[in-house]
Amino acid sequence: MDTPKHHIMVCASFRPSGEAKGKCHRKNSIDFLPYIENEIIDRGMEGVIVSSTCCLKMCDEGPVMVVYPENTWYGRVETEDAIDTILDAIEDGDVAGEYLL
Repeated sequence: MDTPKHHIMVCASFRPSGEAKGKCHRKNSIDFLPYIENEIIDRGMEGVIVSSTCCLKMCDEGPVMVVYPENTWYGRVETEDAIDTILDAIEDGDVAGEYLL
């Protein structure tokens, strides 16, 4: 794969010890990873990768997703509909304003 066009990072609340705690983890952010991956494939979004992260330090806004290289931060991403809205925005070269931090 060439250098990715977009990198979606999903906060999984991991701490340096490896322990997961925080709002993103409690709201099952890690469970969204397969959904996001499948949506990327189904939509034919080439050049998009997804990673889970350590705590992004935005717990009050969790679950949090960040899209690079745009440096777009999204909060309260709690449903598949929210993810769909964000992926739609990425495809359109736009931002999903209702989740924007």
